Amino acid sequence: MENYIIRKINKEDNPEVAQLIRSVFDEMEIPKVGTAYEDPYLDLMYEEYNKPKSVYYVVENNGKIVGAAGIAPLANEAETICELQKMYFLPETRGIGIGSEMMEVCLQSARNFGFEKCYLETMPFMLDAQKLYKKTGFEYISGPMGSTGHVSCPVWMLKEL
Repeated sequence: MENYIIRKINKEDNPEVAQLIRSVFDEMEIPKVGTAYEDPYLDLMYEEYNKPKSVYYVVENNGKIVGAAGIAPLANEAETICELQKMYFLPETRGIGIGSEMMEVCLQSARNFGFEKCYLETMPFMLDAQKLYKKTGFEYISGPMGSTGHVSCPVWMLKEL
């Protein structure tokens, strides 16, 4: 994968990003209830992240979106805490360093927005993702923070920025 770029989402990316996220849920058999799959704005990611202190990035390779992730304030939490949201990659994009690169782009955006901590939620069987999160400095915490609505995600992590 030599010709990929990481860029901010465009409005015309919405259908492809929604399809990417849904395909990863299907592939990994992630529960659809109580997770990002149910988020009402899944088909409107450009609009959802076109808000203050929010940004969503896509990985594009030869005109195809193969990964995505974003940063936004964590709902019902201190204004210094953001959330790493909807970080998903197609199988051909995993394990080659693009996730680490995307993570750094997202975390730098979080710092630029003035956030001091970054929170995330994930699934227990997503071990490769957790490995990346730990490598980046995220640590496990004992319970959920904020109000994500993702009651089916029982792994919570936090990082000092």
